[in-house]
Amino acid sequence: MYLASNPQRLCSVKEVSEYHDISRNHLVKIVLRLVEAGYVSSFKGKGGGMQLAKPSNEIQLGDVIKLLEPNMTMVECFDPATNTCRITGSCNVKHYLYEASQSFIETMNKHTLEDAISTQ
Repeated sequence: MYLASNPQRLCSVKEVSEYHDISRNHLVKIVLRLVEAGYVSSFKGKGGGMQLAKPSNEIQLGDVIKLLEPNMTMVECFDPATNTCRITGSCNVKHYLYEASQSFIETMNKHTLEDAISTQ
């Protein structure tokens, strides 16, 4: 959202982390994933920084959420590798939760990054 609000210039990780009061190291990891996925372009060196790689009206929010939260592990049984739930075999709630998580992504994909930023 910060990059979408500042489309006319390159922004630094330091600037964004300070503005949002979040860990710089954590933000570096997020930016790397966004760069790899083609949402953000980054430029090294003096005068470098980052900016959106495509217009904010072409970036669907649900797709970004899926990228950054690929498992959407709402409950333990969503991860077979670590699941120790004793009722997994007879529980249908996991199906409803999975359906709800898919609906969440679909709903978020009705909106773009441009929709999410205030133009005031």
